[in-house]
Amino acid sequence: MITRDFADEFSKQWIEAWNRHDLDRVLSHYTDDFEMSSPYIVKIAGEASGTLKGKPAIGAYWGSALERLPALRFELVESLIGIESITLYYRGARGIAAEVFFFNAQGKVFKACAHYA
Repeated sequence: MITRDFADEFSKQWIEAWNRHDLDRVLSHYTDDFEMSSPYIVKIAGEASGTLKGKPAIGAYWGSALERLPALRFELVESLIGIESITLYYRGARGIAAEVFFFNAQGKVFKACAHYA
């Protein structure tokens, strides 16, 4: 089960990594074969399913996002704890967002889903 301490530390590290545009550090939170779903994957990556899988594909997608949005910054509003998941509610480049992260037994994200206002 996710603890408050784990959620707070993950939230802090994840936000800091994105705000520093440190893609390697962002990706360090995920398994090699993790899956990411987002409406922006449809719009930007042209993937009709809205889902990408694996660090190479998602890293390339996120890398292009960082290039297009050089002023990208996230501001954490709240972190919400589930059984084996955390939802981060934050302000991003396009307004309010919520991202759900599902963790394996080693504390790495194996699946994430992004939601936007």
